[in-house]
Amino acid sequence: MAIKMHQGLKQTQGLMITPQLQQAIKLLTLTHLEMTNLISQEMVENPMLEEIDGEVERGEEDISSREEIDAQEATSENFSGPELIEGSKDSFDWETYSESFNSTSSSPNMKENSSPDDLPSYENMVSKGQSLQEHLEWQLRMESLTADELNYALELIGNIDDDGYLEVPVDEIIARSSLERDQAIGILGLVQHLDPVGCGSQNLEECLGIQARLLPERSPLVELIIERNMQDLEKKDYAKIAKDFGVSKDKVKDAELVIMGLNPKPGRLISAEETQYVVPDIFVAEVGGEFVVQVNDEGVPRLRISNLYKSLMKNQQSDAEAKEFVQDKLRSAMWLIKSIENRQKTIYKVAHSIVRTQQEFFKKGPAFLKPMILKDIANEIGMHESTVSRVTTNKFMHTPIGTFELKYFFNAGIGGKNGGIDIAGESLKLKIKEMIGHEDPKRPLSDQKISELLSTKDIIVARRTVAKYREMMNIAPSSKRKK
Repeated sequence: MAIKMHQGLKQTQGLMITPQLQQAIKLLTLTHLEMTNLISQEMVENPMLEEIDGEVERGEEDISSREEIDAQEATSENFSGPELIEGSKDSFDWETYSESFNSTSSSPNMKENSSPDDLPSYENMVSKGQSLQEHLEWQLRMESLTADELNYALELIGNIDDDGYLEVPVDEIIARSSLERDQAIGILGLVQHLDPVGCGSQNLEECLGIQARLLPERSPLVELIIERNMQDLEKKDYAKIAKDFGVSKDKVKDAELVIMGLNPKPGRLISAEETQYVVPDIFVAEVGGEFVVQVNDEGVPRLRISNLYKSLMKNQQSDAEAKEFVQDKLRSAMWLIKSIENRQKTIYKVAHSIVRTQQEFFKKGPAFLKPMILKDIANEIGMHESTVSRVTTNKFMHTPIGTFELKYFFNAGIGGKNGGIDIAGESLKLKIKEMIGHEDPKRPLSDQKISELLSTKDIIVARRTVAKYREMMNIAPSSKRKK
């Protein structure tokens, strides 16, 4: 059979994402602060939008008549404004004003003998934090260094990460400098002894060793353990360390306490990062024994279509291009108002469904979190899973027991097979953490033992599942927890 090419027409149906639909989807994923910023930007760009300030809205006839009166007053020959120049020329004593002005006060009327309580509070003043590099450079410039030494030291500081370690090998920095190797190593030692001590180290052993050598009471055993036996110390192999250095286990344990007092990440002591506060999108409060859901509308302006531009559309004498512009902005404004309203309603539906499903969680705490997936909420509120996923992204709920991200409430059931009961992942973490917290330090619980103990409570989970959740909580295995 010969293969032929031919052209044909075929009619099919397809979903096309319009710009308006893209805007609605984008609004669902935005946080509360991002949405308020977007609305403010749209109000600047779209003249059809205006905020309802709570005043009683008047009819279009009253507005048009008021505009006509204002226009008549503005064009009237009898219109007179306040005498800003001649009438007030001699009514203000500028000499007294300049003499009473104090540059350190918060207002021109502040007097020199005023109370300190009248001055602005220092807590209301915003200051910029100092970064680790700036802190080290400030100390470095107080040293007597040549230009080449200073440039090399500044390059060292520029390659230190937030933890205080060099991001590149020191040999590469030395190769790019004009200093001799011994001289460059000396400058590196100078940087490492700046505050905080240990910054500029290449590895953990070097960082802890520098701090150990600067202790008020130096311990040769501590320095030797850091240099040679850190892996043995991590495994709690006290017998091997004691045998290597010919000391008792008690002395090794004393040295361990000293090492634990050192800082493995000295750079974290200096941080210029500002605290990022979360603005909840939903508030949950207990009223009369029931939990009430309220969407956070603070900062979200109530929008409406401007009556002034409505009148332009009705004006028959308006320019065609101006009418087209107004029509385009009108459609955009109406869709934005509708999208904001739908966003708030969707968030409320999802939050209300979560609260209704997780009643035990809100009453007794995270240990009673039920297994729940996006599909459960989507089926209950009659929406698609992708919509629920967008609504719960970067959204936070303020509850009587704390503030949680909406994604926190969605956990697949674990342990429901082989006749066991379903339990949420977060609840399983808490149970594992509780068991480890009450274990005997001399005989810590292994992952297999924790799995067996959970099975006695009808929670059937495998050993590897216990190990996975234990590692997620950054808890060491039983061999490293043994004391």
